[in-house]
Amino acid sequence: MIEKRDFYIDGRWVAPLAPRDCEVIDPSTEEPCAVISLGSEADADRAVAAAKAAFPAWAATPPAERRAVVVRILEQYEKRKEELAEAISCEMGAPIDMARDSQAPCLPWHLKNFLRAFDEIEWVKPLGPHAPNDRIALEPIGVVGLITPWNWPMNQIALKAIPALLAGCTCVLKPSEESPLNAMLFAEFCHDAGVPPGVFNLVNGDGMGVGTRLSTHPDVEMISFTGSTRAGIAISKAAAETLKRVTLELGGKGANVIFADADEKAVKRGVLHLMQNSGQSCNAPSRMLVERSVYDRAVETAAEVAASVKVGPASEPGRHIGPVVNKRQWEQIQGFIQKGIDEGARLIAGGLGLPEGMNKGFYVRPTVFADVAPGMTIEREEIFGPVLSIIPFEDEAEAVRIANDTPYGLTNYVQTQDGARRNRMALALKSGMVEMNGQSRGAGSPFGGVKASGRAREGGHWGIEEFLEVKAISGWAADLAAE
Repeated sequence: MIEKRDFYIDGRWVAPLAPRDCEVIDPSTEEPCAVISLGSEADADRAVAAAKAAFPAWAATPPAERRAVVVRILEQYEKRKEELAEAISCEMGAPIDMARDSQAPCLPWHLKNFLRAFDEIEWVKPLGPHAPNDRIALEPIGVVGLITPWNWPMNQIALKAIPALLAGCTCVLKPSEESPLNAMLFAEFCHDAGVPPGVFNLVNGDGMGVGTRLSTHPDVEMISFTGSTRAGIAISKAAAETLKRVTLELGGKGANVIFADADEKAVKRGVLHLMQNSGQSCNAPSRMLVERSVYDRAVETAAEVAASVKVGPASEPGRHIGPVVNKRQWEQIQGFIQKGIDEGARLIAGGLGLPEGMNKGFYVRPTVFADVAPGMTIEREEIFGPVLSIIPFEDEAEAVRIANDTPYGLTNYVQTQDGARRNRMALALKSGMVEMNGQSRGAGSPFGGVKASGRAREGGHWGIEEFLEVKAISGWAADLAAE
């Protein structure tokens, strides 16, 4: 079994001040695959102190030098990307092919997009022609605490640590204790890339310990958190005492609105999108809204597609889905499925219990409910598993009303061949992102939501700007040759 008890603080791997072992469970087997130590408030304090000491020099480092360091992190990834994929697959249950093709490559994808955005930043720029002696300066905010989840672990580390480093911030990362191994590999990438001591630090821990300490620490200027809405509220309250910046990327309950003129693959595409990563994505299209005239056919197709989705161990190659992350998550999903049955939704695929032939592992049957009414528990709450709710609608106005009637607002989806209707829907839907006709958002597009989904904007230049302060300057000596 892998033993990774140390933390990465001030450029070194150091033992925890008070060791507290925590087993990392392989959700495919329910057996431990690694052991880490959960840090204490004192461990977090050590990391913050290192980051604070390193901040002045790193903030003053020329942008080109910061860029070069980040490029070297990419070089380290390329040397060890298979190791990273295997770690993610083992610790959170992503099938190995998915870990290789989708999970681990989040790091180079976001890193390259951030470099492109970074090259376009004007660190000191004129306010405008009306104020020739005014300048706007962009400066790193300071020490930042990064708290990341288990479901897309490297994706979220890349969306936080890379822009923080490029911006000139120093950081302390607390990854999820459910999926810490990939984060520790990232720390090794940083070390081998020559990130200066104290600029990047990692302390494993739980939310109540290290997470709360980072949220309340007076020397932490910003918290960037991805996770549940419940935890995001708690972090916001904890951080309020020190008036630090808080950026939150939280849950979702995305609507996938399918009109009668949608392309023939729209329903299949929606079901498979929801099932990806075993439904453990905040931007999953978990509510399928279907125009009444094509509703029966869509329900039939969705049932067939869900029945075709295979479930299997994360270690096996193939296009199947793996287990959900842990027993608690599995039990919560079972509770939602039971709620759907009890509240009168029509179960058309999947259901309660383990998939046929399985007696171990946190596997969930790919499940679809039809005739879901607005207000049902499975329509309102984020399930975070492979469970789809299908809801009929009569017209565009009703589709918008149902889609927007949710506490969340992360990603919505629209399927129609009518361009004018697509544009109307995109503007009417209350969410941070809208994706239409299966077209993914472009490189550098900001990821984030509104309402209970949080209001972070991660990726591209928006993602870097979250780690920067804006300083307004008047009386600038604009006539100097070098400003």
